Amino acid sequence: MQKLFRMLSTRKGFFWCLVLLFWAKTLLAYIVDFGSLGVATPFQAFIMAINPFATTILLLGIAWFFRSAKFFYAWLGLAYTLNTVLLYLNVIYFREFTDFVTINVILGYNKVNQGLGGAGYELTAFHDMFFWLDFIVIIGLMLLRKIKFDKQRPNRWGGLAAVTGASVLVLFNIALADMSRPQLLTRQFDRTYMVKYLGLDAFTTYDAINSHKTAELRKNAKSSEITGVLKYVHSHYVPGNPKFYGIAKGRNVIVIHLESFQQFVINRKIDGKEITPFLNSLYNSKSSLSFSNFFNQVGQGKTSDAENMLETSTFGLPQGSLFAQLGSDETFQAAPDILKQQGDYTSAVFHGNNAAFWNRNNTYKNMGYNYFYDASYYDTTGDRATGYGLKDKLLFHDSIQYLEHLQQPFYAKYITVTNHFPYSLDSEDVDKGFKTTTTDSKLVNNYFVTNRYLDDSVREFFDYLKKSGLYDNSVVLLYGDHYGISDSENPSLAPVLDKNATNWNDNDNAELQRVPLIIHIPGLTDGGVQDQYGGEIDVLPTLEHLLGIDNREYVQFGQDLMSPQHSQVVAFRNGGFVSPWYNYINGTVYDTKTGDVLAQTPDLMKTINAWNAKVKEGLSLSDSLNEKNLLRFYQPAGLPKVNPDNYNYVYPNGIKEADKIENNLHLKSTSIFSQNHDQSTVDLYQTNAPELNHKDMSGSRIQQTRRTDTNDGGSSSSSNDSASSSSSNDGNSN
Repeated sequence: MQKLFRMLSTRKGFFWCLVLLFWAKTLLAYIVDFGSLGVATPFQAFIMAINPFATTILLLGIAWFFRSAKFFYAWLGLAYTLNTVLLYLNVIYFREFTDFVTINVILGYNKVNQGLGGAGYELTAFHDMFFWLDFIVIIGLMLLRKIKFDKQRPNRWGGLAAVTGASVLVLFNIALADMSRPQLLTRQFDRTYMVKYLGLDAFTTYDAINSHKTAELRKNAKSSEITGVLKYVHSHYVPGNPKFYGIAKGRNVIVIHLESFQQFVINRKIDGKEITPFLNSLYNSKSSLSFSNFFNQVGQGKTSDAENMLETSTFGLPQGSLFAQLGSDETFQAAPDILKQQGDYTSAVFHGNNAAFWNRNNTYKNMGYNYFYDASYYDTTGDRATGYGLKDKLLFHDSIQYLEHLQQPFYAKYITVTNHFPYSLDSEDVDKGFKTTTTDSKLVNNYFVTNRYLDDSVREFFDYLKKSGLYDNSVVLLYGDHYGISDSENPSLAPVLDKNATNWNDNDNAELQRVPLIIHIPGLTDGGVQDQYGGEIDVLPTLEHLLGIDNREYVQFGQDLMSPQHSQVVAFRNGGFVSPWYNYINGTVYDTKTGDVLAQTPDLMKTINAWNAKVKEGLSLSDSLNEKNLLRFYQPAGLPKVNPDNYNYVYPNGIKEADKIENNLHLKSTSIFSQNHDQSTVDLYQTNAPELNHKDMSGSRIQQTRRTDTNDGGSSSSSNDSASSSSSNDGNSN
């Protein structure tokens, strides 16, 4: 013990003691409080275990620049205390919100304090003592003179050596993180990933830098800048097609997000069997408006970019994700709020992943979503979930407990995940009667297997809609968010598409950016497949016109796909474009019909340059609008700004709030539950999901929660139980 005290009485010994103590406290938080951060492999576990070292050594190592003992120990004490406070603040915040503290949250402490409400004490746990016990022990030993200050001056190069060594460790950490999770820093799709790979200090620093950049950009923005945006969108506006305008007025809107689903799967057969027979039937139905030349327009934000375009008709950012970077304090004119103001719609999202993924838990509030039923509302234990959340069949089935209590009309979005890279299914989920391809790519072969699963999931959900009575009074919009097979795998895919892999080029990659868009309107008899070109930016204006909503005063960069005046030049996020006549990809012009490279004659380039200028203008103005938050300067009549403080998605508030509204409305309630004489419709849902106990289809967590809330008078709970952190494994597509 005396040797230990002597070591701690040296600067070097005391320094490394604090480093190891903070490392141990951080791992305690990672494993016990943060649910091991969704670690799925030994390599990820190794990165998580070492990431506290680099930034802790760097932060505490600054003390070595102070040769005076007074300043050396003062810096160590201050830095160590502040780092512990930051760690513990994240622990408490995560227990309530299943998310990490950002700079904006810290600066808005009052809002955080209000959000925690009176639950602060209840959020503490017995093991929290270990976050603070070391302070008591160290201070006690100092007071007892067991640990003394080392007044011997260190080497004058000690500070430089410490910081240099720590910087090398930081770069090594970043390199390991990039090996496991490419584009981590540029895409910023999940704060959990950032903490898992780089640590809390690195995440907080990175968030502070981005917050400062955004704040400076927005601080210098002028209200007059919205004028240029308004001029563009108003000149870009096209009126709706009188034949279809308002044909779905007042109906429920159900959006089904088909993860990584590409257009080439539709109507395709393997060994004479359709890959997606049910989706094919919807696509080819005269009750659907289906689009054969509809393109994804996502950037690095992938799924979140697709969501943003569908909800707001503005583009994603040139780098990173708008949801993740700007969503926490962005002003939106989004579908949930527009439909609320124009048709008194209730809005909800159903998604069996962590609420913080893509920063959805904050972004949805600014969009005006009433409810967000994330992983914490479902049982995602065992084999019920994939790396990205609850399996699709279980998501649709288990969500009925919530869907049936929504007031109609409602705007409900389902985000599926099973058809996600790496396209793996448990053996019991595979359709044994379906035989996939035999290409040289396991990924391509598996892709069609998960396509089949997704198709069957949607079929089961449609069966429920028909049995419950929701079908006839709804519009169901299904769309693919982005490509599923990446460019590197396309040569392996080529033979399946009757293409020559040796001649594969950039134009072939661009052509494969088609994804399905199916707007199914029960009762429509003169729909069918539409051949006009369009993209995800066009969905919201199209939907609004089908619902009879005049959108000419909203800031939207898309156009109604059914309008005869709709532009058919479809912009890609990288600045290229496709059209029925020419594709312009990476500076090369292709004939759309033949795929041939065209000579860039003056006459041709005059057309191409004019279209390209229009594409760049739209992307640039959208970026300016979002990055500078220019919508705060513009409020069209009838669309007041959304107050995010009005929404609380934390489990079980979504259940309690829907039930409260239903009970208050009583006989005026329009929910399916009320219309079914206060009887649940869950039993109408039939699924062949092997994970469900068919003797008890209740989806234990949801039923028990509603029964408990009813019995105890609706008492609040902030528990996130099982599912909140079980679905953070990594992939490369989302």
